[in-house]
Amino acid sequence: MMSAVQALQQLRDGNVRFVDDRTKGDAVIDRARRHEVAAGQEPLAIILGCSDSRVPAEIVFDRGLGDLFVIRIAGNIVAPSQIGSVEFAAERFGTRLVVVLGHSRCGAVVATVDGLLSATKHPSRNVRSITDRISPVVEPLLATDLAKDRDRLINHAVRANVRASANQLRAGSAFLEELIARGELLIVGAEYSLESGVVEFFDGVPQ
Repeated sequence: MMSAVQALQQLRDGNVRFVDDRTKGDAVIDRARRHEVAAGQEPLAIILGCSDSRVPAEIVFDRGLGDLFVIRIAGNIVAPSQIGSVEFAAERFGTRLVVVLGHSRCGAVVATVDGLLSATKHPSRNVRSITDRISPVVEPLLATDLAKDRDRLINHAVRANVRASANQLRAGSAFLEELIARGELLIVGAEYSLESGVVEFFDGVPQ
């Protein structure tokens, strides 16, 4: 099984290809690969990302069938089902790298910020189940000068939300904590730029 550091470099390299319009294309999604992975999978990374249609992990990292175990939810929040999904992939497939992937101008974060600024809650309790998980991350930022600049506030909130989700994974599961302590799992946070296509890894990245 590929190490976390090796997997991280694979993702970095794939994102460079994506940004430079040098993607592999059919080489990783052709019929031969489909038959190869039908019998089993060994994903090189677990991606907990946002559901936003503009951030498909396989495309932005230039990977194909069987390469990534992707968990997508609005706002890349962490709830028990997400933790369980990460545990499942780490245990079943031995995947060593987890990436919490946020993105610029995340709609769930924007909705949370705007709701807090206007002191109103979304009418749907299901949507609130998402924004309520992001609110504790945003609220401390409202006590800073960022509250005077909505765009800067959102930019900082996106990254704070990624860090919070990564920390929840690191501390929300005895099983994952044990893997991390043994050096068998690495959890990092990253942000995808909708404008440039660049993924910046900024949290928990080894020196």
